[in-house]
Amino acid sequence: MWLTELRQKIEDKTAKLAVIGLGYVGLPVACEFARTGFSVLGVEVQAERAEKINAGICPIEGKEPGLQELVFKTVQNGRLRATREYQDLRLQDVILICVETPVDENNIPQYRALRNALANLGKVLKTGALVIIESTIAPGTMSRVALPILEESSNLRVNRDFFLGACPERVMPGKLLANLRNMSRVVGGFSPETAEVMAALYRHVVEADLDPTDCITAELVKTVENAYRDVQIAFANEVALICESAGGDVWKVRELVNKSPGRSMHMPGAGVGGHCIPKDPWLLAYGVEENGRRPQIIPAARAVNNGMPFHMADLVEQALLEAGLALQDARVLVLGYSYLEDSDDTRNSPSEILVDHLRKKGAEVLIHDPYVPGYQGAVLQKARGCDVAILMVKHQAYRSLDLEELKAVMRTPILVDGRAVFTRQQASRAGFVFRGVGVGKTPGS
Repeated sequence: MWLTELRQKIEDKTAKLAVIGLGYVGLPVACEFARTGFSVLGVEVQAERAEKINAGICPIEGKEPGLQELVFKTVQNGRLRATREYQDLRLQDVILICVETPVDENNIPQYRALRNALANLGKVLKTGALVIIESTIAPGTMSRVALPILEESSNLRVNRDFFLGACPERVMPGKLLANLRNMSRVVGGFSPETAEVMAALYRHVVEADLDPTDCITAELVKTVENAYRDVQIAFANEVALICESAGGDVWKVRELVNKSPGRSMHMPGAGVGGHCIPKDPWLLAYGVEENGRRPQIIPAARAVNNGMPFHMADLVEQALLEAGLALQDARVLVLGYSYLEDSDDTRNSPSEILVDHLRKKGAEVLIHDPYVPGYQGAVLQKARGCDVAILMVKHQAYRSLDLEELKAVMRTPILVDGRAVFTRQQASRAGFVFRGVGVGKTPGS
């Protein structure tokens, strides 16, 4: 009965929606449902963020096509409102949870935000409501963590008094709205009927495939997807290191490898960051040792990718040595502090690791990023008097850099490129000592 009524309310858009967590995932989700005609209430514990949203201001910096306009429009027309109070959720029919799910230094999932959200929601959960977790979680978390907390805090029972499912997000900064609309979604419910109602909800905002299934499959699909990417990037990074040793060029190798049918070698680079890829493989692997399984590829891939910022530091030292300088006497400019091009997202940024490492080794380190507060400004002004420019992020501002102008303001012309923004030939023509990920120092180069 409850699901039949809820589905009808979803179909005619009279269902009251809530989104817990208005960050990179929750805010575009809330805006999209509001855009299609739903009344959406967002719960955001950060007061400043909630105030900005209620003023029609998007708190996410960087290039996010359409998001600023959509935040303003949906707030102005009354479809979207932010609150800090869980008490305001008493009348909501559908609640989507979009909170962070990090891992600790031992790669153990840390679900403090998720547990708090579930416990606070349970206290006010309406009978007949549908709860959907969009956060990425380890396989089995829905059964072991989410369900017990909700049932205990609400004194209600799943599939009788309320309904529960998982629909892991599939967005990335810079493409939040586009990904939300155009990427397929796996919709996992604690019953097949719940999954179908969830699919009916997401059809209002998702234009791609919606695949109803069970919760464990939904959890597995998302973590497998990002673990796959991590492993493939690690392979590309290892090939890059081999190319450096052999005197080859990984970018030419990659181009030619990918001409072979069925080959799709990923991009190597200065490191892997963001909220998802560095931790989702650990979520996938979490708990399997209890069943006698010991993952091997995932830890190895993580080790390779975690090592790339340190390899960047090695390239810096090599280039300085060629120029007759020591790292502890050098002034270094790190170009890019976010983890992703044209974004302000600094979560698990490889640049943060590099900066910390270089400073511990005695270098003077400056940072520039056009999107990260505190590091903005004129690139050439920041570069004045520096010995090394290290390209860590492929921001558009760096892709359009004039190397001759950059050289003119630097004390020592050294360029270390971790994202293949420039070739060795371009750097050499401009008079730079050059090092690049995957680019060997071949004779005569």
